[in-house]
Amino acid sequence: MAEHDGGPSARKLEEGRLLKELEAIHRTRHETLLHGSDDALVTHTQRMNELEHEYVRRHPQRAQTPGRTRSGARARASAAEEKPDGT
Repeated sequence: MAEHDGGPSARKLEEGRLLKELEAIHRTRHETLLHGSDDALVTHTQRMNELEHEYVRRHPQRAQTPGRTRSGARARASAAEEKPDGT
């Protein structure tokens, strides 16, 4: 993505700045969804996607918590459905 009003291209950010931008955009997401204009939500979504894609590009082998995967979520759901008496 090219530079835009939301800041420099994510590819141009040094690692610390990329992480700070990600933290900030995730922190403001809910408020933008609930109270932002349609244009603000579109802009926020585009920037968030740009930042997240850049992070994943830089860290393709990042640590993944088993509970945050589909199989881990299914295991949690199965465990929650089991009755306390084990039946």
